[in-house]
Amino acid sequence: MVRSIKIEKGVFRNLCFLLSLIVHPILSKGLLISIEGPDGAGKTTVLEALLPRLREAYPAQVVTTREPGGVAIAEQIREVILDVDNTSMDAKTELLLYIAARRQHLIEKVLPELEKGNMVIMDRFIDSSVAYQGTGRGLDQDEIAWLNAYATDGYKPDVTLLFDVDSETGLARIAASGEREVNRLDLEKLDLHQRVRQGYLDLAQAEPERIKLIDASQAFEDVVEQAWEVIKGYL
Repeated sequence: MVRSIKIEKGVFRNLCFLLSLIVHPILSKGLLISIEGPDGAGKTTVLEALLPRLREAYPAQVVTTREPGGVAIAEQIREVILDVDNTSMDAKTELLLYIAARRQHLIEKVLPELEKGNMVIMDRFIDSSVAYQGTGRGLDQDEIAWLNAYATDGYKPDVTLLFDVDSETGLARIAASGEREVNRLDLEKLDLHQRVRQGYLDLAQAEPERIKLIDASQAFEDVVEQAWEVIKGYL
């Protein structure tokens, strides 16, 4: 007879945390930085402004990449996820596509670069799934934590920069930008974006040692400087 095992809420998260403590320290020689934030926070633009300083200060190469994407298979998955015609996509389907892209990207690109001693800066990583599919879509966050740990073997960034801005401002920035391509998530209603932002803030409160909150409503130059001050502490 097959018996199902029911694990109480919270146990998934604890198990994933223990796994990360065991696996993470031995995997790489480089530095992994993730940048996160709700849509329109300006994180990608800030990263572009920081790159010259980072490349001058870091002794090895500085590699930038993104999620979903970064390698051929993950880029193909990205096209499916963000296609504006895929409005019927189920929330769990969306989550599992992100998880699949994450695994391929990590194994094929991120970990090899870290093993060379390089700095890898990821535009989105594990926290996006918690904020978007967890708090945003209402999926179980403990199950998402388990899937993240399964896909990454418990690996987490050395530091995460969370660029925070209110949802109205973020969406207004997107609407005003002629360069940014509109994707399926941009078409979501305001309340989803507000839940996503709150999900990120909850993560920052839960993991303050790793996740550093950046006020992205400041003048652009001030946002860049605040981000630089955080990163300097890890160089």
